[in-house]
Amino acid sequence: MASASLQFFAFILALFGVFGDIAATLLPHWKVNADVGSNIITAITQMQGLWMDCTWYSTGMFSCTLKYSILSLPVYIQAARTTMVLSCILSAFGICITTVGMKCTKLGGDTDSKNHACFAGGVCFILAGISGLVPTCWYTREIISNFLDQTIPESNKHEPGGAVYTGFISAGFLLIAGVIFCSSCFKRQQGAWIYPPKQHHSPATEQESNAGYNLKDYV
Repeated sequence: MASASLQFFAFILALFGVFGDIAATLLPHWKVNADVGSNIITAITQMQGLWMDCTWYSTGMFSCTLKYSILSLPVYIQAARTTMVLSCILSAFGICITTVGMKCTKLGGDTDSKNHACFAGGVCFILAGISGLVPTCWYTREIISNFLDQTIPESNKHEPGGAVYTGFISAGFLLIAGVIFCSSCFKRQQGAWIYPPKQHHSPATEQESNAGYNLKDYV
C-alpha cells in the first residue's frame, strides 16, 4: 500500500512536470528586459522566448513576432528548442507508460509486467528531466555571461524570465518522479533476489527417496 501511494505521489509530480515543461517551451518569458527610460509612460518590457519575441508597452499594447528563421538563431536557442520538445515528448510517454504500470490501476497484466512498465516510465521521466535541465542551464549561463559583459550596452542586457524558472522546477519534478518509479521497482526485484522462494518437495519424491534408502539398508 505504501508503495502504491508513493507511486501515485510520483505520478502527480510527473504531471506537474509535464505541464510545466509545455508551459516553459511555449512561453516567451525566457529573457526579460525592462526599459523604463526617461518617462514612465513610454516604458516597455521586452521578452524573448524560444519561438517568439514579445514587447509589452505601459500603455497596454502587446505585440509579438515569431522567429521564422531557424538557422539565424544562436546555437543555444536551437539546442533549447530541440531538447525542450524532446523533454515534452519523453514526459508524455512516461505518463502513458506509468499509467499502465502503477499498482493502483488495473491495467498492465501481472505484477512483473507492471513493474517493467513502471521502470520504463521512470527512465522516460529521468531522460525528460535531463533534457529539460540542460537547455535551462545553458540558456541561463548565456544570459548571465551577456549581463556581466561590459562591452554589451545596457539596453541589450536581459535577465532570466519566468519560463526559465518554470523549466528548472519542471525538470526537478520529472527527475524526482523518475527516481521514485525506478527505485520502487528495483527494491521489489532486489527483495526477490535476496529472499528466493522456497522449494517444496512433493510427497512422491519423498517416498522415492525413502524407498531408495530402505533398499540400500537391505543390501
